[in-house]
Amino acid sequence: MTVALLTDKYELTMLAAALRDGTAHRRTTFEVFARRLPEGRRYGVVAGTARFLEALTQYRFDPADLDLLRGFLDADTLDYLAGYRFGGDIDGYPEGELYFPGSPILSVHGTFAECVLLETLVLSIFNHDTAIASAAARMASAAQGRPMIEMGSRRTHEHAAVAAARAAYLAGFAGSSNLEAQRRYGVPALGTAAHAYTLLHTTASGPDEQAAFRGQVAALGTDTTLLVDTYDITAGVANAIAAAGPKLGAVRIDSGDLGVLARQVRAQLDDLGATETKIVVSGDLDEYAIAALRAEPVDSYGVGTSVVTGSGAPTASMVYKLVEVDGMPVAKRSSSKESHGGRKEALRVAKASGTIVEEVVYPYGKPPQIESPLTARKLTVPLVAGGKPVEGYSDDLSAARERVRAGLHSLPWDGLKLSRGEPAIPTRMTADER
Repeated sequence: MTVALLTDKYELTMLAAALRDGTAHRRTTFEVFARRLPEGRRYGVVAGTARFLEALTQYRFDPADLDLLRGFLDADTLDYLAGYRFGGDIDGYPEGELYFPGSPILSVHGTFAECVLLETLVLSIFNHDTAIASAAARMASAAQGRPMIEMGSRRTHEHAAVAAARAAYLAGFAGSSNLEAQRRYGVPALGTAAHAYTLLHTTASGPDEQAAFRGQVAALGTDTTLLVDTYDITAGVANAIAAAGPKLGAVRIDSGDLGVLARQVRAQLDDLGATETKIVVSGDLDEYAIAALRAEPVDSYGVGTSVVTGSGAPTASMVYKLVEVDGMPVAKRSSSKESHGGRKEALRVAKASGTIVEEVVYPYGKPPQIESPLTARKLTVPLVAGGKPVEGYSDDLSAARERVRAGLHSLPWDGLKLSRGEPAIPTRMTADER
């Protein structure tokens, strides 16, 4: 299957009309940005860039695609699509950068014909991955350095699960339960057993939890994590240590009042001599639940539904808008759907301490003067030139993870609060004086 039909029909009908009236080859710039952050958010995390660039190399219309399109497209448009290759330029924010309302996250430059076709592909990738990464970064921040495991594959589409695992890892999670994410992107795969394995060890005389634990330890070693709340949690902890000994890697609690249970389990483990055995908690966790557990003896968290659904924000509300035609700024006039015309770049201004002061969005090639002692870092980097990936741009996930870490560290303290509020830093648009 090609990626070319992962699109909306109106992009192809616009192309047909533009080819017919002679405007298809005007030089254009389309820009990806969010007018606002999801309610309650103070920053977003860019994710999906590498996935989009990979998809762009596969954006071709094969004969089967063209056969489908013959029902509503004319011969000239079909001929154009048969030879379609994106030959323009793309610049944008590297993955892992923070973004704010108005940030020019991606700019696509080329003819109208070659750029208009990419709208749905761009937005479906960036809206999904960025929503996941933004939610995951909030959770990782709330965890304050304790490891996070993404385990939401069963709560979303099978292919979205892989992208979600990648985005969560990019934003600071330690790994994912999803094996395809490990194969495709190198995301560490983590996981041991569910309640079903414990329940399997039921005999005519009743449940045998200790037998289940012995079987798991025999297969996976004492460094494994045993799920101790299938029946009675106190008995479960006792059975876990009886089966594995005091060097057991971890126990997991998946239900109940997690704070109370974590304290109870920690005391019991210590009494049993398992002072190094860690406690993993899971079960409908989000950033607020994680923050509420900061003072408890919890060593790591397993998060499912709330991360793969973007913690209530399944889209980052990004848009793909035409902002320039043949060098002339263009913009839609609407009080509720405002856009700013012209090709743009951005700087992030910080104090000498590294704390961000503002983001400045300016006309392409016209950076503003930044007064000392403030410093400015350019955010927009070349990604594609003449249809080819730019040498030197890295899609390495470890680099993206470091950008997230550094970005969160540079936010003002208020910007990390989970409570509702304004964006962590303001975005300033400088005038286009052309």
